[in-house]
Amino acid sequence: MGTLTSAESHLMQIIWEKGNISSGELVKESQSRLGWKKSTTYTILKKIIEKGIAVNENSNVRPLISNEEYNNNSNGAIIDKYFSGSLPEFMLSFVKEKKLSKKEVEELEKIIRDYKEELDD
Repeated sequence: MGTLTSAESHLMQIIWEKGNISSGELVKESQSRLGWKKSTTYTILKKIIEKGIAVNENSNVRPLISNEEYNNNSNGAIIDKYFSGSLPEFMLSFVKEKKLSKKEVEELEKIIRDYKEELDD
């Protein structure tokens, strides 16, 4: 599975939202929301299909993976590429850059505590 470009991501948002959409309706949605011509929509759709993220069968377009699955895979690839697969290093870099509020730190601590409890079960 490949990484989506900005344009591909915009089109996939429509596909994920609809779940299953005719290619003609996708063209109309793309023109309405994104200002794209039919040829642009089909060019971008072809690239998405080549990446294995959506499929066009009998003029019906549907996602092959959910938005959440795509995001999880993308995040994992970023962590692998830039942080040698180390989630703690990634989180530390993010936390230092973002300057989290006390409330956000407490929310993260709760998420980690809850996750740890699930591991213990």
